[in-house]
Amino acid sequence: MSLEGKMLIGREAVSGSSTPIHAVDPATGERLAPAYAGGTHAEVARACELAEAAFGVYRETTLEARAAFLESVAGEIEAIGDELIE
Repeated sequence: MSLEGKMLIGREAVSGSSTPIHAVDPATGERLAPAYAGGTHAEVARACELAEAAFGVYRETTLEARAAFLESVAGEIEAIGDELIE
């Protein structure tokens, strides 16, 4: 897994346009690469619009469909394995 320092807005990986931030290793206090440029007002607004639209569709699904969706997401996260933990 390669970290690129991008935001996901909808289905697009977007390089932010605002002040960059860094993750910090909690064990050492070391700043980690890459830097993540923050989102502008317009980028955040777009992400919120897309999230609201997605929720409109999601809330109409059955409980069984939601459970299957969440189990699928969990499976994808678990498939990353040790690389995610690192």
